[in-house]
Formats: sequence, structure tokens, C-alpha cells
Amino acid sequence: MADNKTESVTELDALGFLYRFLASLALVLFTFNPSGFSAYHWIAGAIAESSFGPLHLLLIAALLIGWTILLVATARSLSGFGIFLVALVLGGIIWLLIDIGLLAPDTVSGYTWIVLISLAVVLTIGLTWAHIWRRMTGQVSVDQIDE
Repeated sequence: MADNKTESVTELDALGFLYRFLASLALVLFTFNPSGFSAYHWIAGAIAESSFGPLHLLLIAALLIGWTILLVATARSLSGFGIFLVALVLGGIIWLLIDIGLLAPDTVSGYTWIVLISLAVVLTIGLTWAHIWRRMTGQVSVDQIDE
């Protein structure tokens, strides 16, 4: 039986899911977004102006660390087929929202925002899947076992 401290760390609630989503969304949108204010735009501009410096390199390293953490966690928890299924469900939801008129991406930028937010959702589900799986089945994944 786990104590309250351990239980609060290992349990997932709506707020924990929201925090993971916001972290995933921040990483995705900070890396690139169609607004023109992203790491991609800042670094590409520095390269074009021949002013690439150590801050740019540190930002690239930080982004690579963040992406590595999220992608490895997602790949380990969902596997390739799981990622495909999550993307399939998200694609169906987006298509339904467009079909019934609740979502109307009229530009390439609109579609880009949808893809970026969907990517953040996939990463969030990857980060939380072990918790969801445990709640649905009662089975604990190997990564969740405390020694």
C-alpha cells in the first residue's frame, strides 16, 4: 500500500493532465508556429543574418532535450500502433468538427494550428497513457513499479 505522498505523485487527475498538455503545447508551439514568433523563426532569421550565436545553440539544445523526453515517453507508452490509433481518433474528431461547422480552417495557417495542437494532444496522451491504462485495467506498467 502506498503512502499519501507516493500516491499523489503517481495518480493522475484532470489538473495533472492539463499540466502535461500545457507543457506539450508549449514545447510544440515554442518550436514552431505560424505566427512567426517561434524558435524556428528566430534561429532561421539569425542564420540568414549571419548572427547565429551561443544563445541560439543553447535554445536548440534545450528544445532537443524537451522533444527527446516527450517523444521517447510517447513511443514507449503508446508504441507505433498506439500513436497511429490516437492520431486516427484525433483525425476523425477534427474531420467531424469541420464537417458540422464547429471548426473552419480556411487557410494553411489554420490547418497548421490544428496539426500543431493535435501533435501536443498526442504527446500528452503518450505522457499520461500509463496512468490511463492503470485506471482502465488495474495493471501497472513496468516503469511505474517502485523498488
